Parts: sequence; C-alpha cells; structure tokens
Amino acid sequence: MKQTKLIIAGGFLGAGKTTLIWEVAQRLMAKGLRVGLVTNDQAPELVDSQLLRQADLKVAEVAGSCFCCNFNGFIDAIKSLRSDIEADVILAEPVGSCADLTATIVRPLKQFHNTEVIVSPLTVLSDPIRLKSILYGGDGGLHEDAAYIYRKQLEESEVILITKTDLISEEELKKLVKDTKNCFHGTKVMTVSSHNGNGVNEWFEDVANRQGEGTKILDINYDTYAHGEAVLGWLNGTVALTGKHAFWDSLLKDIMKGLVQVIKDKKLNVGHIKVIAENGKKYAVANITGDVSTLQVRGSAGMSDNLKLIINARVETSPEQLDEIVKQVLVDAIGDKYQDEILAWRYLMPGRPNPTHRIV
Repeated sequence: MKQTKLIIAGGFLGAGKTTLIWEVAQRLMAKGLRVGLVTNDQAPELVDSQLLRQADLKVAEVAGSCFCCNFNGFIDAIKSLRSDIEADVILAEPVGSCADLTATIVRPLKQFHNTEVIVSPLTVLSDPIRLKSILYGGDGGLHEDAAYIYRKQLEESEVILITKTDLISEEELKKLVKDTKNCFHGTKVMTVSSHNGNGVNEWFEDVANRQGEGTKILDINYDTYAHGEAVLGWLNGTVALTGKHAFWDSLLKDIMKGLVQVIKDKKLNVGHIKVIAENGKKYAVANITGDVSTLQVRGSAGMSDNLKLIINARVETSPEQLDEIVKQVLVDAIGDKYQDEILAWRYLMPGRPNPTHRIV
C-alpha cells in the first residue's frame, strides 16, 4: 500500500481545529481524494467526532488518553483508515491541551512508521484573541500553567496558523502576523478563516507538499505541563431527550444561556464548551471558547420527538463542580417539558502525561 500523507493540526482548546479539518476534508473529497480523520480526547463521547460524522466523513477516535500517551492507539487508528478507505490523506487532531508533539508523536512516526505515512510539518492553530494576549505577556484568559502549555505549543510548531481571522481587522492581523514571526523566528506563520474560507487552500497546499523536519524539541517541564492540564475539569456527557413535536433549537439556546450565565457569575476561565444537538441528520452546534462573547451557535436541529445531546466541557474548576454546574443547567433548561435519559456521563481531571515514546 502506498504511503499516506499525515497532517497533524494541534493547538489549544477552542483554536478551531475541528472546523478547519472539516473544511479541508470536504474540499479534498470534492477532488476525489480519500480522506480519513483522527480525533482525540481524554474521554469518549466527543462532539467533534459526531460533528465530523454528520458530514459523512470517515472518523477514527482515540479516546481515554492523548496521542502521545496512547501512541499505539493512534497507530491503530491510522492503520484502520489506511485499510478501510485506503486514505490518501489523514488529518489528525490531538487533544487541545497536548504539547511536546515533536518528540512524542512526530519523531516516533518518522522513525517507526515512515513506510506507512509521510508526516507533514507540525501545525499549531491559534485563535487571534488568545494569541494576542499570550504574545504580549498575558495569560490568554487561562491559568498560568495552562498558558505555559499554550506557549510551548507555539514554540514547537513548524507552522503557526492564526485562525478566525474574520474576528479582527486587517490591520490588527498584519501586526499580529509580524509580531508572531518576530517572536518565533524561523517558524512559518499563516492565516486562515474557516468561516469565509480565506487561507484554507493555501495552508493545506503548503503543509501537504512539505515533509516535517521534526527538529523542534521542547525543553518542557512536565510538572508544569501536568498541572496546566489538571487545572481544567473535563466533562463529556450524552443525554437522550423526548418531547412531543419539540423545537430543539430553543432548548439548545436555553442550555447555552444557562452556561454563559454561570460562567459569568462564577468568573470561570473556559478552555471550551461544545454542545451538539442531533435530530437524525439535522443538527445544531454551540460552543464557547473563552468569555461569554465567544458564544456561537450554528445549524438547526429542527423539530421532532427525540434528540441526542452531547456535551463536552473543559473549564477551570474541579471536575465535581463542573459536573454540578452542567447538570443544574440541564435541569433548569429541561424542566418538565421533556423527558431525559443519561446515556453516558464522565467527568475527570487528566492524569500526568506519560508518553509511550519521547525521542530527542
């Protein structure tokens, strides 16, 4: 079997990774290419995986651990996509709080699996609002140790891809690109807006036609790294709802309004909160990637008697408090209007990173 091009799109929680790989996959498939996607999280029941599957994309999920700590699981996912669809291109999205990818993912791939995959330059996505704060000495609305992870992700990247460029002015973007290049010498800086499509083709053509060097090995403190992940509570939950001729978009809006209000009242830092409301092939997605101004809702779940709701929340609080917050918001939004059944529910604090390989 021929080699498969592997493109790893990293970056912190809420940077826009899933939206980008969805857009790229659609464009490649329109050209007749076979495309596979690999998603990753500390727990199963991912909004990202369901969103990508809604577009009839072939998705392999590595859940329960990051790529670096479950390298064999990552390889199994790659092999399944190569076998099942003979993928020409695989787009992989690591956990948003994951760093040290060159030593733990890129180099092991190049050393042990170079006959199977060609690894493209490591891309790290960064939204302009957090990037500006981090670049100019701030914390990006994160705990200082989570901000440490963010900076390390940028430091090891071969391509920094500034996302969501439609959110800032052209002048602001030009200055941000210039300052990013000055801060990270030798790193290619590109820009993209998955919303309007600007820069998507340019980024893909650049990384698809180059092989990653794998030379940027981080000097990283794993104690700080581990604490930066552990300051976030993680929650993944799936709930089945029933209601006669219910208009599900209204419920989704009520849930997001409730979450926004709690975040504001408790002054919580948010990695991301993602919710997908699925009514068969109809769906709506909502997400928050920072303060309340970042709330976005798109799509429509329409009207029916049944709905599946998947919630992924990464918030700077204890897992127990996050569990209480999300459950209370759901109770308030659902009330006595719908019947609900929890299909899956898990909240946790990530364990210390323990990579399968670390090649320096």
